[in-house]
Amino acid sequence: MSRIQIPLSVLNLAPIRQGEGPKEAIDSMIDLAQATEKMGYTRYWIAEHHNTPTLVSSATSILIKHTLEHTESIRVGSGGIMLPNHSPLVVAEQFGTMATIYPDRLDLGLGRAPGTDMLTADALRRSQNDSVYTFPEDVKTLLKHFGPDEVQGFVKAHPGVDTNVPIYVLGSSTDSAVLAAKLGLPYVFASHFAPKHMEEAISIYRSQFNPSEYLDAPYMTVCLNVIAADSDEEAKFESTTMHQFFLNIIRGSQSPLSPPVENMDQLWDSREKEAASSMSSMILTGSKDSVREQLTRFQEKYDVDEIMAISYMYDKDKQKRSYEILKEVVDGK
Repeated sequence: MSRIQIPLSVLNLAPIRQGEGPKEAIDSMIDLAQATEKMGYTRYWIAEHHNTPTLVSSATSILIKHTLEHTESIRVGSGGIMLPNHSPLVVAEQFGTMATIYPDRLDLGLGRAPGTDMLTADALRRSQNDSVYTFPEDVKTLLKHFGPDEVQGFVKAHPGVDTNVPIYVLGSSTDSAVLAAKLGLPYVFASHFAPKHMEEAISIYRSQFNPSEYLDAPYMTVCLNVIAADSDEEAKFESTTMHQFFLNIIRGSQSPLSPPVENMDQLWDSREKEAASSMSSMILTGSKDSVREQLTRFQEKYDVDEIMAISYMYDKDKQKRSYEILKEVVDGK
């Protein structure tokens, strides 16, 4: 059986499951990291969200350090650090320290959104100026902080200088594609919740890419929802956990990650169904054969360099099985 030659990675928002608390969510995050490491996944990224009681991914760098401590080889990083909330110097010091302890295992994905509501964003902001608009300069500052001593100014990140932590630009719009291309950096598109501009963003990134000291050619990663199971019917049932997750976002409700249900139509109306389904439309779902067919079609059309999979599933063993099935598809098993 032919292989679909592509690296696979994991994105985790560190959700709290129904009936559990923050400690169990963090333990589950580590458990999944260890499982996907054994499967041969390339990297494991952790998100940043604030004032969200159903997610524990607010102190992202601490969770990354915790994951590095409890794994051996998988690359660990941020999906992403939301720069409007942080001083670039502090980010450089934190990631420079981790890169010193765990060399060649750290990635820094950077986003320009706050990862929260606007009231919370105001509480997080390092200044009253709208630091969303300083994102391009902040990325350049971080590149310098991680670079060699001769490019540094008076203010340096110690540790950080010459650690060369790889930086990835994250985005859900074409603006981020333009920036990643201009700076010659790898680009990660958030198709798992904002698929609308994916195709255009990929095209812009590739057509406008400038080779740099960091990257010779475009490197395009796409984040996709993945709900794989041993049958199409099982995957369809398990996917109702993901549908409830997106329904929560649309309603602004605060329900934990919930078990699957037999009938989503008892939970959402037609408008909510359309909105939630559009957010999660970029998905690989079903049995191994179904996922293989969908991934083959996706790659024939987009030919991306890496897939980052996120799997909102309530049952932890079935979630691991979902990642296992995806890896088996790529490995041609």
